[in-house]
Amino acid sequence: MLQFIAPPLPHYTTCGEDTYPVGGKHADRSGIGVFDLLVVTRGCLYMAEDDLPVVVPAGGFGLLRPDRAHRTMEPCREETHFYWLHFQTLGDWGESDPEDFATLPQSSENGYSTLVPFAHYLPQSGMLQSPDDAYSRLRRLLALQAEMSAAVHWRRQLLFQELLLQLHEETSLPAGGSYLAIAEEAAAYLRRHYRDTFTYKTMSEELHFHANYISLCMKRAYGCTPLDYLTRYRIEQAKRLLVDTNDAVGTIAENVGFGSFPHFVRCFGRLAGTTPKAFRMRFRQP
Repeated sequence: MLQFIAPPLPHYTTCGEDTYPVGGKHADRSGIGVFDLLVVTRGCLYMAEDDLPVVVPAGGFGLLRPDRAHRTMEPCREETHFYWLHFQTLGDWGESDPEDFATLPQSSENGYSTLVPFAHYLPQSGMLQSPDDAYSRLRRLLALQAEMSAAVHWRRQLLFQELLLQLHEETSLPAGGSYLAIAEEAAAYLRRHYRDTFTYKTMSEELHFHANYISLCMKRAYGCTPLDYLTRYRIEQAKRLLVDTNDAVGTIAENVGFGSFPHFVRCFGRLAGTTPKAFRMRFRQP
């Protein structure tokens, strides 16, 4: 399983298709510097990454790392058609055990707008639940290959992101990585209910997991407890309202879920490094 941290998202570089006859072999390569995604429509590819076998049957995919040797483990036993796609990322990525995924880095808290990092995961091989959708996106990418306008570059990246999202959604995390799904579900719950009074009991009943287990999952995935995550999210919403509205600071504190104004001011100062009033004046004309 490969974990990618965004932003930035991985970016598409090029793609193509090929058909190997019986006995055909993929080229042996080493350290090509880009990820190599192989999607087979018929037949089967018998590849290896270093000494690890990567077998890609029809309707399946294989993802080869940019920093390892790729070679044919066995010639094709039947005519084999496949698409190949190269992509790269400027962000952090790594291969990891499902029990040991990296904690997400925390975003900067001092500005008006923050980039919130998130992780997405791609298995190194798997079967597509909707292979025709993947084939269609790859054909559309091929059709745009020769065009070089800015709009086409943009369209290619969008198609590529749709393909990655399909791979991410159609291939489940292994059982050992289930805490990631629980952490994401808990984070979504907190964002939906950030204006409401928070209790661990209510969250536990909503998510059908013990509160201590939810906290453990969020600490592993996000590096913080549910309450810490909620507080940061509330402060981000308060920043937006301070800049975009003329609402009184006390009204904003109440609207983002703080029952106590002094507690809001203390949390704001700790996370934003200033008072709510000073923060507003930094971005508003006097």
